[in-house]
Amino acid sequence: MTDTIATKDRVRVVETLVLSDDWYVLRKVIFDFQRRDGAWQRQSRETYDRGNGATILLHNPRTGNVLLTRQFRMPAFVNGHDGMLIEAPGGLLDNATPEERIRAEVEEETGYRVGRIEKIFEAFMSPGSVTEKLYFYVGEYDGSMRVGDGGGIVDEGEEIEVLEIPLQEAMRMIGRGEIADGKTIMLLQHLALTRAATRP
Repeated sequence: MTDTIATKDRVRVVETLVLSDDWYVLRKVIFDFQRRDGAWQRQSRETYDRGNGATILLHNPRTGNVLLTRQFRMPAFVNGHDGMLIEAPGGLLDNATPEERIRAEVEEETGYRVGRIEKIFEAFMSPGSVTEKLYFYVGEYDGSMRVGDGGGIVDEGEEIEVLEIPLQEAMRMIGRGEIADGKTIMLLQHLALTRAATRP
């Protein structure tokens, strides 16, 4: 039985091969894994390493609106979507702390400079193949926090539309398939549950 053995002692990496090192790094890892009955099994998996990221949902408690973005995503496009995904602002950490990065990202994408924000959880979004862990935040906004137009960075190919949507409409958009981004659905559901729990 392996119940008392640390996971790191059940994994023996045999070889790591770099398959692609272009936009991010794709590796093939060959390893031996000790099964629960004690037997060792040779396996191989591909891991896509793009670094970790952060995302945030901004909401206006006075109006009940949330601030989202819409931009083109090629991976969604090649999988049958029109590619224009509605999302919560976010981006890769790029050697910054999660809070530093998300503050910069939300200003670049939406034009809003946020005040107090709250980290609510961390999550692996596609652990079967992607190493990325996301740090999830929520925060409040109002019109006084707008310092620019947003829209992203043109040199990085970004063309981001800023959307202000009532929370309840955003929840209905999930049901209609109009919001299909996983991180955004998680943040919207968290906010909806939190608001429901605090109602008298």
